[in-house]
Amino acid sequence: MSMGKSIRNRLMPYTFVLPALLLLFLFSLIPILIALVISFTGLDITGLGNWSTVKFVGLDNFVKLFHDSQFLQSIGNTLYYVVIGVPLVVLLSLTVAILINFGNNKFFSFLRLIFYTPSITNTVAVAVVWTYMYNPNMGLLNNMLGKIGIGPLQWLNDPATAKISLIILAVWKAIGLNMLIFLAALQGIPRSLYEAAELDGANWWEQTRHITLPSLRFSIFFVSVTTLIGWFQFFDEPFVMTKGGPLNSTNSVALFVYQNGFQNSNFGYAAAGSFIMFAAIIVATLIQFKIQKKQQGE
Repeated sequence: MSMGKSIRNRLMPYTFVLPALLLLFLFSLIPILIALVISFTGLDITGLGNWSTVKFVGLDNFVKLFHDSQFLQSIGNTLYYVVIGVPLVVLLSLTVAILINFGNNKFFSFLRLIFYTPSITNTVAVAVVWTYMYNPNMGLLNNMLGKIGIGPLQWLNDPATAKISLIILAVWKAIGLNMLIFLAALQGIPRSLYEAAELDGANWWEQTRHITLPSLRFSIFFVSVTTLIGWFQFFDEPFVMTKGGPLNSTNSVALFVYQNGFQNSNFGYAAAGSFIMFAAIIVATLIQFKIQKKQQGE
C-alpha cells in the first residue's frame, strides 16, 4: 500500500465527522466566545446600533452580580431545583423502568407509552395545562384535595409551594425519556445472571442490589449528568407559569439571564450571568465524572 493511500485511509474517518464539527464550531463555540467577550462589556440596546459606544468594563459585571440580591436568590432557587429535582428524576425513572421491565405484555407496553408521552409533549402546552390544574379556585388538584378535606392550596401563588409545584411538573415530564434509557440498559443484562441468582436462592431485592444496579452503573451516571445539566438550565416552567414570582421565589439563573438580556436589554450583564451558570455546570459535571472514576477504581 502506497504512503498516499495510507494517509487517505487514516483521514477518511475524520471526513465523516467534519460536518458535525463545523456545525459545532459555527453554532456553539463561536457564540460562546462572543458571549464571553460581551460579558466584559456594558453592551445594551444602544450599543447594538453603534458598537463604538460599547464600553469595556472588565470584571464589573461579575462583581455586580454577586452584589445583586435577585441574582443571589436565583442561584439559591436553581440549587434548590437541582438538589430536589435531579435525585427525584433519576430515582423515579429507574424505579419505573425496573417495574415495567418485569412485564412483557401489552399492559406494560401501554404503561411505557403513558410514561413516555409527557417527555415528547410541548413544554409550553403542558405548562399552560398544569397552570390551570394548579388554579387555587377551580383547579383539578385543589378539587381533588378538597374531597379529602385538604386545601385549597395556593400552588403557584405562595413562595412556600411555588418551587415544589414547578418541580412536580418538571419531574413528571422528565421521567419518560430517562425511563427508556434505563429500559434499554435493563434489557441488555443477560438473563442468565438472574437465573443463576435464583438457583442460589437470591430474592428480588438481592437480585436488584447485586445484579441490576451494578449493571446499570453507567446508565445511572449518564442520566445523572444529563439531568443535572438540564436542571441547572431550568427555564421553561418558571417562564411560562410564574415569570419568576411570587416575590422572585421561582426565578432561576436561566430566567434571570433572559430577563436581563432580552427584557432589560442589558446584554453584558446577562452574558456574565450565563457564564457563571456555565462554570457551575462544568464544576458539577467534573465532580460527577470524578466520583464515577473513583467508583470504577473500587
